[in-house]
Amino acid sequence: MKPMLNLIAAVMLLFATSCTKNDEPITPSSTTLGNITVTVGERSFDATLEQNSTAEAFLAMLPLTLEMSELNGNEKYHYLDRPLPTNSVRPGTIYEGDLMLYGDNCVVLFYETFSSGYSYTRIGRITDPSGLKEALGSGNVTVIFDRK
Repeated sequence: MKPMLNLIAAVMLLFATSCTKNDEPITPSSTTLGNITVTVGERSFDATLEQNSTAEAFLAMLPLTLEMSELNGNEKYHYLDRPLPTNSVRPGTIYEGDLMLYGDNCVVLFYETFSSGYSYTRIGRITDPSGLKEALGSGNVTVIFDRK
C-alpha cells in the first residue's frame, strides 16, 4: 500500500510542478528552431525562431515579403492567406522585438515593450531590437522575412 501512495504522491507532484497558468509571461525556450533575417528598408535584424509547430510552419513559408500595417503605436501586423498551427497563451508583457501570431493567421512584430491581456503564439524574437522602432517607422511598412 505504501508504494502505491508514494506513486500517487509523485504523480500529483509532477502535475503540480508542470502546469502553468495562461497569464504567465512567454519566455523564449532554451531550444530554438534557428535564425532568420528580418529586413526593413536598408536595415536587417537577426531573429531566433522558437522550436514549435507555428515557427516551423512560418519557416516553411520563407522567403516572405509582407506589407505590415501599423497598430497602436507599438506593433506591425499582417494577415496571412492561410492559418498556422497555434498554441496561444497570454504573455502578460510583450517585449520589443517579439514576433508572434495572433489568432491563427495574423503575424505581429512588436517594436515596443508593454503589458497586454491578449493571447499570442510565439514565433520568435529579434535578437537585438535596437533601431527596430526607427526602421519600422510610424506607418505601414514592407518587411522581408528570410532564412539566414
